[in-house]
Amino acid sequence: MSLPKITVQALVSAPLATVWERYTKPEHITQWNFAHESWHCPAASNDMQVGGKHFARMEARDGSFGFDFEAIYLDVKPLESYSYEFGGRLCQVEFQEIDGKTEVKVSFDPETENSLELQQNGWQSILDNFKNYAERG
Repeated sequence: MSLPKITVQALVSAPLATVWERYTKPEHITQWNFAHESWHCPAASNDMQVGGKHFARMEARDGSFGFDFEAIYLDVKPLESYSYEFGGRLCQVEFQEIDGKTEVKVSFDPETENSLELQQNGWQSILDNFKNYAERG
């Protein structure tokens, strides 16, 4: 039995082109890609094409723990959506402009090590961090 996908979303007070750029460019990814201020993302790269690789290094600021997040793009529709595979799991990210704001919706296959609630809360925290960063201009 497979687990249901987890979905997180945020409505960002910024135009679609700005949101897309800040969500996908490595120089921006390093500024928001962590769930809590005790963590950071010291390195990221992003080859945004089918078969291209997304990479982000996640580390605790105190150096106690870190891991690499790597994914391969399956589909890329600029300013609209993309999907990738990571560790045998799938993720779909969608962008939709609504009245000058942009909705970002992320749906992913959960892993089995942590509770669904913990995974949803963690990914939502990262997306909320992105929203705060993207809205700062």
